[in-house]
Amino acid sequence: MSSSTQGDRASTASDFVVVANRLPVDRVTNPDGTQGFRRSPGGLVTALEPVMAASEGAWVGWHGGVDEELDSFDKDGIHLVPVPLSEDDLELYYEGFSNSTLWPLYHDVIVPPSYHRTWWDRYKKINQRFADAVLRIAAPNATVWVHDYQLQLVPRLLRLARPDLKIGFFLHIPFPAASLFSQLPWRKQILQGLAGADLVGFQRETDASNFLRCLRRFTDYQTKGREATPSLENDLQNICRADAHPISIDYEQIQRLSRDPQIIARAAQIRHELGNPKTIMLGVDRLDYTKGIRHRLKAYGELLADEQLQAGEVCLIQVASPSRENVGTYIELRDQVELMVGQITGQHDTLSHTTLRYLHHSYPLREMISLYLAADVLLVTALRDGMNLVAKEYVAAHQDGRGVLVLSEFTGAADQLTQSVLVNPHDIDGMKVKIMEAVNMDETEQAKRMKRMNHHLKEFDVAGWSDRFLSELAEINSKSAPAKENVARA
Repeated sequence: MSSSTQGDRASTASDFVVVANRLPVDRVTNPDGTQGFRRSPGGLVTALEPVMAASEGAWVGWHGGVDEELDSFDKDGIHLVPVPLSEDDLELYYEGFSNSTLWPLYHDVIVPPSYHRTWWDRYKKINQRFADAVLRIAAPNATVWVHDYQLQLVPRLLRLARPDLKIGFFLHIPFPAASLFSQLPWRKQILQGLAGADLVGFQRETDASNFLRCLRRFTDYQTKGREATPSLENDLQNICRADAHPISIDYEQIQRLSRDPQIIARAAQIRHELGNPKTIMLGVDRLDYTKGIRHRLKAYGELLADEQLQAGEVCLIQVASPSRENVGTYIELRDQVELMVGQITGQHDTLSHTTLRYLHHSYPLREMISLYLAADVLLVTALRDGMNLVAKEYVAAHQDGRGVLVLSEFTGAADQLTQSVLVNPHDIDGMKVKIMEAVNMDETEQAKRMKRMNHHLKEFDVAGWSDRFLSELAEINSKSAPAKENVARA
């Protein structure tokens, strides 16, 4: 990285700070052989870019390197503040507490969570490290927006140190019911951490309600409507509001790409390479046990065995992006999925046609849009998912009115994309019926459903999501400003 990009704003305090586990950049090797960064694709940075540009914004997060400390630097108009993580930090804080304790617990205990005090101790330490990085750069009365389950203690840490800050938190994954959350040995500390925020945003109304019920049950907070108030003995006295703020996609970008002649040609090429089957189905997921990939493959394999779907007339493309490949449950899942793929292709493939194309890769957005356009049916069969933006991208890509979305009712997207074919992925027989309904749906019905879902996505895109969240956060703080000033003076 050139020295001119480092520390450009080292002495400038920021009025708007985003805090997330990762910075929105990927490391690259420059043509001259030096190391640098490029901005990573993602809806979050797209949504927040205008806000950051208008308010000297900064982004705090891990840069992706291990045992490496970097100075802050600017990239594409965003001031980036790297938080260092060691190999031990990744093992204990990230792979341990974040992804082997919180992730399974928050996803309905599909696999059992593990509870280890060493993981919890490191989680606390890393959350303090992130909070300290924010405190070094946040201007007086700055707005700080903290993101996701890896950093749930940060709002309280910021509030204790800086009562003047406007603090928002958004949880991108589900929040569990009290009966599940009660398992967590550190449930009170997590809840108190989140309650340090003025506004906690969730994907679904049920998630916000679960959080408020847990606050009421496991802490000294009292709730009324969507607001939680601490007791007078609590060392924090801010009122915390919990609301649903479902995240969305960059609708205009997806729409624009779906009209690109090269992408349209690539979609046609994909169909040709698969032998121009009558029906192409598509699954796009991280290789994660929450995504219901095994359930989907089981239903698909049975439809082929029952001859409701005919080999040679149908092909399922399953994109399974690598995920957490050092975690035991993910290694086991990959083995199971690849075994099922082998069984299906071995039983049903012919020399001229494949019934299943399994792709254990990540793909750039342009290629993903080509796959969306090539697919007649998208299968989203998650067992639990905070939102599932793939479902929204598929709908947005189909400006032609073609295509059917088969969508798990256990995704946040099911609340908005109500014209999809909703399924319960645990019900294999029921899912087979719904898949056949999608395969046989006439074009008029497809177009009607796609039009309604596209209308929703156009109105509620990712820019609107961030605007609504930050507007509500500003409104909350305008009402509580006098009280905050008294706390600050005290």
